[in-house]
This record gives sequence, C-alpha cells and structure tokens, in this order.
Amino acid sequence: MFKTILATGTALAAFSAISPVHAQDSLPAAESAAAEGGSGDIIVTGSTRAQRRFDVSYAINTISSEDVEKIAPVNFADLIGQLPGFQTEITGGEVQNIYRIRGLPNDGGFVSFQQDGLPLFHENDGVFFRGDAILKQDLMTDHVEVVRGGPAPVYASYSGAIINAITVTGSDTPRGKAQLTLGDTGLYRLDAYQAGPLGKDTYYAIGGFIRYHDGYRDNGFPNDKGGQIRANIKHDFDNGSIKLNLNYVNDHNVFYLPIPTADPRDPGVSLDKYIDYFDGTMNSPALRNVNLMYRDGAGQIQSRTSDLSDGRHMQMVNFGAQYEGEFGEWLVSAKAGYTQGKLDFTAFYSTTNPADGNSFAASYLARATTAFGAVSRLGYVLAGTNTVYDPYSASGLVMQGQYRDIHSKFYSGQANLSVARKFETGIGSHDIKLGVYGSLYGESSRTLYQNYLIEVAGKPRTLDLVAYNAAGVELGRVTDNGVLNYAATLNRGDSDAKMFALYANDTWEIIPGLRIDAGIRHERYSYKGWAALTTAANLGKVNTLADDSTRAFTGAIINQTRKPDVTNWTVGANYDFSSHIGIYGRASHLETPPNVQTVMSINPTVITTKADQFEAGLKLAFGRSYLYVTGFYTNFDPLNASFLAYDPTTGRNDVNVPFIGEAQVKGVEFDGSLSVTPWFTLNGALTISDPKYKNFESATGADPEQAEGNQIVRQPKIYGNIRPSFDFETAGTDISVYGRYTYMGKRFVDLYNNTALPAYGTVGAGVTARRDGWQMQIVADNLFNAHGLTEGNTRTDSLSGQGSAEAIYGRPIFGRNVRFVISKSW
Repeated sequence: MFKTILATGTALAAFSAISPVHAQDSLPAAESAAAEGGSGDIIVTGSTRAQRRFDVSYAINTISSEDVEKIAPVNFADLIGQLPGFQTEITGGEVQNIYRIRGLPNDGGFVSFQQDGLPLFHENDGVFFRGDAILKQDLMTDHVEVVRGGPAPVYASYSGAIINAITVTGSDTPRGKAQLTLGDTGLYRLDAYQAGPLGKDTYYAIGGFIRYHDGYRDNGFPNDKGGQIRANIKHDFDNGSIKLNLNYVNDHNVFYLPIPTADPRDPGVSLDKYIDYFDGTMNSPALRNVNLMYRDGAGQIQSRTSDLSDGRHMQMVNFGAQYEGEFGEWLVSAKAGYTQGKLDFTAFYSTTNPADGNSFAASYLARATTAFGAVSRLGYVLAGTNTVYDPYSASGLVMQGQYRDIHSKFYSGQANLSVARKFETGIGSHDIKLGVYGSLYGESSRTLYQNYLIEVAGKPRTLDLVAYNAAGVELGRVTDNGVLNYAATLNRGDSDAKMFALYANDTWEIIPGLRIDAGIRHERYSYKGWAALTTAANLGKVNTLADDSTRAFTGAIINQTRKPDVTNWTVGANYDFSSHIGIYGRASHLETPPNVQTVMSINPTVITTKADQFEAGLKLAFGRSYLYVTGFYTNFDPLNASFLAYDPTTGRNDVNVPFIGEAQVKGVEFDGSLSVTPWFTLNGALTISDPKYKNFESATGADPEQAEGNQIVRQPKIYGNIRPSFDFETAGTDISVYGRYTYMGKRFVDLYNNTALPAYGTVGAGVTARRDGWQMQIVADNLFNAHGLTEGNTRTDSLSGQGSAEAIYGRPIFGRNVRFVISKSW
C-alpha cells in the first residue's frame, strides 16, 4: 500500500507537469520565469557559469530556505534524504550520518561537501568525521545545491555527488533573522544572522547557532551542546567581486549506535521492556569516568580517563577568499581556504549479540580456572562492588559493548583557479573552462578501544563476572570494574598529503537547445605517514583476566609512502525541444584513490575504486510544476567490500574479511512538483533501483558465491517521499500547512542477504503562521511511532547476518518528536 501511495503521488506530479501547459504558456515572459519554482532556480555547482536548473544536462536540486522550513529536518542527512537518488540514514544523531548516492556502496565517501564551491577538508571522510561535522545547516546557508552523478567527478575529488552550501551574503538592503527552536526532546536552539552594507560596494553577513539538546534517546547526559558561527565580507568591483569568509565550529554531538531489539534465544520476544525501542541506548552515565589503560613504547603502563558525554567534540576554524571577475570575454574564478581542527571522539559501540547469562559465564570457566585455581561457579556483581546482579531478574541476558576513545588533528589547505571563455564558431558556440586545483592536507590519530560487560537495559550498568570457590570466597574476576578487555585495539599514526588536479570542460551548443559537453580531471597524490607498531601484552594486574590480552606499543614505527593518481571524465548531451521539454544523456567515469589514512594504518586494504556511470533524463517544466525522470546505471569494478569483523575471543576488531568484486546498480529516479493552484503544492521524490553484487572473490575461505547477485548491504530497492503543502492567507496572516510521508524499502544487513531490515514508512506534519515579520511553526516527525531499523550490527553481522530472518540488533529510527519554532525577520 505504501509503495502504491508513493508511486501515485509521483504519477500525479508527472501529470501536473503536462496538464498546465496551455494556462502557463499565456503568461508574460517575466511572470512565467518568476513562476517556474524549482525548475527555474539558478545554479552554479558543476557548471561553467550560472544557469537555470532546467538548462543543465545532469541531475541537480536546489534546496531553498523555504524548503528547509517545510521539510523541518532533524539533521542534515534528513534534509538531503528528501532528494531522489539519495538514501540517507539519519539515526546516528546530528552528525556523522550515512549518505549514499544512487546505490553507490559506500557510507559517504563518494559525497563531496562544499561551501561556496570549495571543500573545507579535501577528503570526504576524515578520522571518524565527514562533511556534516564541519559544515552545519543554519540560517547562514542561503540555499544548498546538490549534484547527483553527472559532472561531479570533474568538479570535485572522490565525488559521485556534490553537496554545495551557498552562504548568505550582504546587499544594499540590511536584513536579518533570529530564530528560537524548542523541542520535546529537550532541545533549545538559537539561530541568527545579520547582513547588510558596510560601505560603498562592500557588504557583510554574520550568523550561526548555539544549541543544547538532551537527545532523541536517553543517554543520561546531554546529546548535543555547542554551535557554529560563520561570517563573510564581500566587495563588488565593476567586473566582479571578492569575498572573505570565516567559519568556526565548537560542538559536541553524542553518537547513537545499534541496540538489541529482540532476544537472540527467541527472536519473537521483544526486549523493549528492558531497552526501549525509541528511547533506549547503550550510552550510559556509567561510562562518564572510564579508565583507559595500555603499555606505551617504553613498556610503561599509561592510564587516562575518558568521558562518554564528550561525544564527538569538533573544534574547527576555516578562513578563505573567493574572487570572480570578467575580463572581456574571460571569466576568472579563484578560491582558496585553509582549515585546521581537532576531533576528540568517544562512543560506545555495539559488538556481539546479547548472550544468556549462564552461557556467557560458562564460556569463561576454563580460563578462570586456569588463572585462579579451582573455580566452583561464576556470578555477576555490579561493576566495582560486591552487590550481586542476577540477569534472570530481568531479561536473563548480558551483553558486551566497546568503548572507543579517538583523538585526531587535521588540517587542509585548498585552492582552485579556473578561467572560462565562450566563443562562437562556424558550428555553434563553445564555452570552455580550464582549471587547476590543489590541496595540502593531513591527519593524525590516537585510538584506543576497550570492551565492557553490561546489562541489557537502557543506560546500562557495567557488570563484573566473579569467580568463586566452593566456599563462596571470591578468587578473582574475569572483568575489572566492568572491563572485559583493556586496550583491545591500540593505534597511533600521522599522515600528510599533497595533491593537484588539472581539469577542463567544454560546453558546445551546436544549435539552440542542442548542447554537448565533455570534461576531464586528472589528479596526482603524494602521501607520507607513519604508523606505530603494536604487540600482544599483559598489563600485570592480578586477580583479573581483563588485562591478559591487550595491545601495547612496541616503540617502533613503520614509515609509508604512496603516490596514487586517477583520471575522471564525463560526456553529456542535451536537447531542449522547448523551454518546457528536454532530454539528456551522460556517461561518467569516477576513480577514487585510497585515502591518506592508509599511510598511518598497519596492513590497510589499498585499492583504487572505479565506477562507470550512465544516465539519461527527461525534463518537463510548466510554470511551477515540473518533473525530472532520470534513468541510471553504475558499475563498480573493482569494489572493495572488505571489512574488519569483531572477534569475541580477543575482543579485537581484527578479523579481516576481504571481499573484492563488482557492484552493479540500475534504476530510475523521479523528482516532481505538482502546483495546479497557488494554494496547493505536492512535491514527490521516488527512486527505484536494483543494487546487486557481482563476481566476488575472497582470500579467507568465505564463500563469495553466496553474495553473487545479492542486494547490496543496507541498500533498498525503492525509497522516496511525498510532501503536500497548503498555503493560504486568513485575517492578514499567511498560513502554511504541510506534511511528509517517507518510505524506505526492505534492505539486508549482510552480504549473504540472510537477515533483513524490514521496510517502513513515517509520517510528519507541520503548520507555519507568518505576520509582520514574525513566524511561528509547530512541526512533528514520525507521528505514529512507526518502527524501522537503518542498520544492523556491523561489527558482527556483515557477512552472514544475525541468525534470524529479520534483524534483532540494529539502530532504530527516532520516535515521535515535536518542535516549536518562533522567529523574527527584519
């Protein structure tokens, strides 16, 4: 039924794109252009020069501030996920969510985040952060332009898609806005900006946000705290302009990980009464004063404390300059920026499924007997105490979790210079762009993981597993204050990189409406770095097994260098039958080199990913209604689907499962807007695809044949949304009433497609009232508390699933939540 509703909405949008033709054709030219809505947006991303959305020969969307208001996203991934071809997972929290473009088998590494056409960090994925951690949506974003496929590989590195946030700039008319958001999840957020003139031809804009949020799940401590500020100064010349900008981020964001949802002994039994589906999390105040221990390179035991509530603490500053000028027939653009920051990241990751309390204890009996002597029985106590804990007074289960403590510093300087010229020939006109891009960047990291034993509960308490003799006297503990394994993973490294790229693009308009464009980009990289070597060690603590098998630094390092190079290209053709109907086709080749982190890692999987992408599109635009239909096909060869699995014996994420093969994705996406009357609009986005694995090989004995032809992990075959909006005026007040239905199809957690993530759909709604510069809004998400999982337990189920037909361990979508927004514009 949900699929039928979604398809019907898209079909209505298609019908609407055709039906208003006679009425709209009679409009004067200026009025018609003003009424074009999304089809008439002026875009700059992936293009030689600014042009209408309808005129480009690739798939692009513009998200305006009005769109943001009506979508009312819970985070940036939620906003992007409303577009066709983008499947996002929004359940990790405010940042570090999943962005997948047209089934490309990656969690975000093929999506380039940019601000005003330049990335803030050259690579798409840093050490446990990506673009949404350093570029956050607020009132200083004028609009967002999103390119799907098309020329993205030529205009950015590592890119199957570009997300480009265009910032607010000042003008001769002063303007500003202040906005307060309150949410029933303990959300308090203040956004503001001010823009205007500084002097003759000189303008400024400054704004940002500050926010405190208890969270969508109950951690026992705040989820988000901090904010962002952005500012720019622009000066106009007779032939162009220059803009200077500054960004500063200082923000804490807690990360949500998967939780057990059903009893592995009987998957039909829900664990909701112990760890609430919508509110529960393994994050806990019990992990706010964690003691981390390891041996350094000199053999000395080091310890430090860590606090889970710090979450992902991002501190980043960026400053840059942008120049654009016209010199006769030449258009010159120069952009440069420098970013420096550090990330301190703490999170509590899922590992293995919950286990029966008696069975888990029995699995340690032999080791405990060897270590402590004649063990009569093993029992549980609350960590660090002698208070008995009986698992069977609750779920009868206990479970493991992995505390991760990561510290990284990063820098990235990047510059882009391009020149463009349009000239006439005997056969049409050419608009040629030549450019050079370069970046100097690097990262360092210190990583320590250690494993804990916990109860199955929201905000779980940590447990100790105690060995007793026949007289009931304690002999020793398997754990140590809740710790199962100290320093199960220990890494340290540093890396630096330099790269440069040459690119060119030619748009050839043979006759009016018929255009052919082609582009090429060649990149050369040079990496150098080092990684600290580790070995197995014992910390020497008595009466515990928790320190028997840890990792310790040896004092030695390995130095590594790499010099990858890649070449990307695109070729497209477009024919517009009129200003209302057009078609296009395009082929692109994308190569992504291994990232700089490979030279500060020990034995990484190093592979250059290659993808050939083909797309063909139909464009229909009449007045404020439009429909874009794009068919696409992508072939990845080689595709690296290798992963590190969790080994419960050692407590380490060190079981390398190499899977190298191909991925083939074919499908069609619909992007439509129906606007028959001034007071009603229906927007819809729908993607239907067939993402599958092909020709896999494995060197570790895993059976690649079981993955042949399977659906790509966590990729649905169908997803989309419908967003109706009613806009009218009453008693001098402008009212908007809007809704959103979002559908996510069935997916699988594993390469073998043994365990499914069921399909789900959610409903949201909102109302906005505007009068005399004031605006009030009430918006709600997941009104009916629909259930849905966005991932399984990737540490243990990536190959063959969870032993159940449907996932019993995963990251649930957020439950019903409501926000109230009041703002004043001037």
